[in-house]
Amino acid sequence: MKKGLVKVRHARARRYAYYLTPQGFAEKSRLTVEYLSYSFGFFRQAKTDCSALFRAAKARGVRNVALVGRSDLAEIAALCAMEQSISIVGLVQAGTTQEKFIGIPVFEDFDAVPVPFDCVLITDVSRARETCEIAVARFGIDCVLVPELLRVRIRQQGGTAE
Repeated sequence: MKKGLVKVRHARARRYAYYLTPQGFAEKSRLTVEYLSYSFGFFRQAKTDCSALFRAAKARGVRNVALVGRSDLAEIAALCAMEQSISIVGLVQAGTTQEKFIGIPVFEDFDAVPVPFDCVLITDVSRARETCEIAVARFGIDCVLVPELLRVRIRQQGGTAE
């Protein structure tokens, strides 16, 4: 209201009607365009990163991958895996009660995944660095794939993420 984006009118029975002003409509449109632009950019970058990682992994003989972290990135990774004929054997998400995520079985931890996997792909966008360090400590640096868009680099010495 202070910015002139919304008008408020008193309606009956202690209710209010909110109306977008022309300025408010323009701001809403701008924010929508900004959100869509960001979303498409995220999708393009995620697809490029995941496809490249899966291509390189496939060349090394990787066939089965576990995803780590439920997110939009995990959905995009699953699509890219299909393109490269790589099987996603499960998604690891601590504290989950969900049984499936886009048709992929979800597990509380790595030990619960019943199918052997060759490596893991970090798809946890909220705690990428921490998740990456845990995975490297468990599986080694060569078995952890990290999309560039997460901006996490694994140091060779000690396997720490930065």
